[in-house]
Amino acid sequence: MELVPNEGSEGAALFTTDALRWEALRARDRRADGVFVYSVRTTGVYCRPSCGARAARPENVRFHASPEAARAAGFRPCKRCRPDAVGRPDRARDAVARACRLIEAAEEVPSLDALARASGLSRFHFHRVFKAATGVTPMAYAAECRAGRVRRELGRTATVTEAIYSAGYNSNGRFYAEANGRLGMTPREFRTGGQGNVLRFAIGSCSLGRIIVAATERGVAAISFGKDDTALERELRARFPNAVLAPAEASFGATLAAIIGAVETPARGLDLPLDVRGTAFQSRVWRALRQIPLGATATYASIARQIGRPGSARAVAAACAANPVALAIPCHRAVRADGGLAGYRWGIERKRALLAREAGR
Repeated sequence: MELVPNEGSEGAALFTTDALRWEALRARDRRADGVFVYSVRTTGVYCRPSCGARAARPENVRFHASPEAARAAGFRPCKRCRPDAVGRPDRARDAVARACRLIEAAEEVPSLDALARASGLSRFHFHRVFKAATGVTPMAYAAECRAGRVRRELGRTATVTEAIYSAGYNSNGRFYAEANGRLGMTPREFRTGGQGNVLRFAIGSCSLGRIIVAATERGVAAISFGKDDTALERELRARFPNAVLAPAEASFGATLAAIIGAVETPARGLDLPLDVRGTAFQSRVWRALRQIPLGATATYASIARQIGRPGSARAVAAACAANPVALAIPCHRAVRADGGLAGYRWGIERKRALLAREAGR
């Protein structure tokens, strides 16, 4: 298989190798639509990566940077996915963006039917394209938005109950059923800045310097790089001013070792329970970052489009900078539109080193 590179496409950063492009075909990944097309030698047609046609054998597949390149190679467009149709992915993205704005502005969560009508799509198709673009269902997106409102209201209102109703919940029972997962702590703990939470931490060494890892009972809450142990601990205390910080038990060494192992040998992967707190927007960005494959990168603009917020590349960059857990949420895989390495919370050299290792260099 071969591909003539399409350097002008920001989305190409997600599909930089034939292996990643083939995975996109197998998953029918709509994010790859508009980045490349593929042709099948035995049928003589070319398709979008998301085409629902029967999967072709790898030896019969060739990748092309554009429909024009596929036609020049002698292939004709698929009648099922219409890869030559202009604007189809853009219309879907626009529909998702409109739905996101409607959800964010609504006092009560709009129904799926109402969102679909506002987007000009059928109920089934809207649900599918929304989840493909944002990584969550419309109702899950709405729940994140309401949780973000609760965070803001907890700092303004006199009681937790008032904050819950002000954020658009019809009952406090429903909110409490999902509060820990949305806030990373109970509402009252969140309101008091984490007061009474116990945060266990440990510091170790890796090839990128010193590293501090901290966790609550629910999961890892902080991973940071630095040069000085005192400075790392001071930064941790500043981030959790009302929590009780204490050295971790010996058993925590396995978690620290796993994280250091992921620094030195990224192919091992890193799958840890996390206890991170952010706004609804930050949560969506962090989820998108965790979907970037090992060895690949994505631009801030492409991530913004993926979460249904085209034009918010700067806000995406800010969410990356707010990431509290290096490696576990791989914000180092986010790059500028030209592929350059923008700012990294723990230093550009560390970002360059992590990307080089993940790419096998």
